[in-house]
Amino acid sequence: MKNILNPTTEMKIPIDYYIWLSTVLFTIGVLGVLFRRNAIIIFACIELMLNASNLAIVAFSSAIKSFSGQIFVFFVIAVAAAEVAVGLALIVEIFKSKRSIDVDQISSLKG
Repeated sequence: MKNILNPTTEMKIPIDYYIWLSTVLFTIGVLGVLFRRNAIIIFACIELMLNASNLAIVAFSSAIKSFSGQIFVFFVIAVAAAEVAVGLALIVEIFKSKRSIDVDQISSLKG
């Protein structure tokens, strides 16, 4: 993003803003996991916590001018995609058998 007053200089967003945003997103994810009873929402909150930590890692990696954090985040995103595939398959199968995805009603995975 270019500075309007002086187009030759770039405006840089401080790392503090990224860390605060990451903290807020992670806190929302933790509160969602603790207080929600729907398995899909809990699953989405876990993904939100993963992405919040990815944001913090990329912010710190950018601050130290290193690509190693961004490479690490790429692998975390790949593992999270696999987790989504397996997790949603499990949730669909549990819904087929129990007709509910409320985590209070699902006490065991016995058939």
